[in-house]
Amino acid sequence: MDLNQPTQQNVEYMIEAIKTKLRMATGAAMQASSFTAEKYEDLKDIYDMVSSKDRFSISEVEALVSELGKLRA
Repeated sequence: MDLNQPTQQNVEYMIEAIKTKLRMATGAAMQASSFTAEKYEDLKDIYDMVSSKDRFSISEVEALVSELGKLRA
């Protein structure tokens, strides 16, 4: 998948990958359809950071979820 293109399909892929990686208990509340390609670069930055780490502290997860909340449409 070419994540360099700001498409809705890529947005949905990244959101699902982030939810899986963070093992979000509230993942159902964060629907990929709530995000648009308008904030693609910010979302891609979060995706890249989440993809690069194996473990997250509780405070890191909370901060990431907060940032994702700000990017929702």
